[in-house]
Amino acid sequence: MVRKISVILPAFNEAESIGVLIEGIRRMAEKRQRTDLFEIVVVDDGSTDGTGESAARAGARVVRHPYNIGNGAAVKAGMRAAGGDLFVLMDADGQHRPEEIPVLLDALGEHAMVVGARRKEGHASLPRRIANAFYNRFASYVTGRRIPDLTSGFRVVRAGVAQRFLYLLPNTFSYPTTITLACFKTGLPVTYVPIEARKRAGKSKIKVLKDGARFFLIILKIATFFSPFRVFFPLSLMSFVLGTGYYAYTYLTERRFTNMASLLIVQGVILFALALISEQIAQLRFDRSERRGG
Repeated sequence: MVRKISVILPAFNEAESIGVLIEGIRRMAEKRQRTDLFEIVVVDDGSTDGTGESAARAGARVVRHPYNIGNGAAVKAGMRAAGGDLFVLMDADGQHRPEEIPVLLDALGEHAMVVGARRKEGHASLPRRIANAFYNRFASYVTGRRIPDLTSGFRVVRAGVAQRFLYLLPNTFSYPTTITLACFKTGLPVTYVPIEARKRAGKSKIKVLKDGARFFLIILKIATFFSPFRVFFPLSLMSFVLGTGYYAYTYLTERRFTNMASLLIVQGVILFALALISEQIAQLRFDRSERRGG
């Protein structure tokens, strides 16, 4: 079955790189002799440097936001406007190579999504590499699956899968995290393909300290949304163990049961109950989504 492919490029002030990227995608399609199957959708997220005009001149279909809403909002707008059976999501800053699109497409097979996992992040600063390594480990713990690159914006996803989770995607940079966790939570197969990421054109719009703290809170929120038990149970266990340990210490040294020990033990029990209830609510939410057919 021949599928139409929509390449979705969220862009904010990327006039320097957007034209070259679109030309690269068109050349890739020509080499595969599939130009009729590819459409390029650029979402101009309130750019002030002529990004939309550059994209239109290069031959892309342009969707415009009147002001900057966010990377995730641009991706969602692109998904709503796209008409393909498969969505190719790429950053518009020149990091991702159009010639690697066929590699992801060929790896799709029966998977719901293929993610381009960066082999190395020499283009990123040390704090960002450390943060990404932490996010990958945390997401792997939450899902119970190895996730080599949680935040990669280069991926191929089936249109039906992406549209099913569209209402969950945030307006910010964390949409890759959300759709990845959503696929794993609902049991959809995801695979990773190694890619080479180039240094982006222009200056990154992500601030390590400001956006890093916000991004961690978003990931924590997403994690509690999809797998609350894996988040709350360790906290419950830690509180209970500390409480019983402190009780044992005060009993052996002072022959008494302190208020602090009581507080920690009760807190552990409450957190455990909260974990169970939250997990049930999350499961009911996804069961309802399954009955609606996405």
